[in-house]
Amino acid sequence: MEPVLNSRAKYGVRIFIVVALASFALVSASFGQRALFLSNADAHRSDAAVSPSAKDILNKYLDATGGSKAWKKIYSRVSQGNVVIPSMNLIGTAEMFEGAPDRALVKIVLFDSTFLEGFDGKVAWSSDPKQGVREQTGAQVAETRRASDFRFPLDFRKLYSKISAPTSATMDNRAVYVIEATPSDSDKPDRAYFDAQTGFLVRMVTQHHNDNGTVEPFEEDFSDYRAVDGVKIPFKIHQSGAEVDFIILIKSVRQNIPLDDTRFSKPVTQ
Repeated sequence: MEPVLNSRAKYGVRIFIVVALASFALVSASFGQRALFLSNADAHRSDAAVSPSAKDILNKYLDATGGSKAWKKIYSRVSQGNVVIPSMNLIGTAEMFEGAPDRALVKIVLFDSTFLEGFDGKVAWSSDPKQGVREQTGAQVAETRRASDFRFPLDFRKLYSKISAPTSATMDNRAVYVIEATPSDSDKPDRAYFDAQTGFLVRMVTQHHNDNGTVEPFEEDFSDYRAVDGVKIPFKIHQSGAEVDFIILIKSVRQNIPLDDTRFSKPVTQ
């Protein structure tokens, strides 16, 4: 099983812990456990309905989650909750520290094993019991930089150089608008799904770069949006990839907490 990394809580709670759970699956292989494969349930596209413009959809998304003024006031976030792996019947703890514009640290504890993911604005790194401390390179770093922007509703158009005209679709029996967004460092677009009624981002399908150079889709579903300090963020995130399938349940969120820059730095190995 190839370890993978993605913070793709493409918004709000930017949780990039896939590598932790994939690594845990490696550590726990002796128990005969394995994660689920990427769900093939996806939105069904339909071009019958007339869609608003991408600008209108992104503006509604920003307004629905609090608006530009509210997001610009948020400079840090500390979140605590649980990670649930249904296929293994496991529950662990999760702590996320995030600082504007793109710093992040995630700590996952499963049993007695601790998994860390960090990005200090330049260096992306991970640490787990099986492989120790590792540093990302190439396209992985650019991917992690985007994933570490927790003010995603505010910065969506900054993170992607090309945004397609939206299409109408249905997802879980509700109408959604789908936008393909391509970053400047890639020729493969990500796909963002917005609830047509509420304006919230409800799904993000991104292109994840593995350590071996392959690229595969990674899916996140967002729900249970709640207001915290004037902005709305999802308290439930379902993430699934080729080798992991898990749910993040946020219990508490504190924002504008002072965070020392050293918290996000790669650990010094002895």
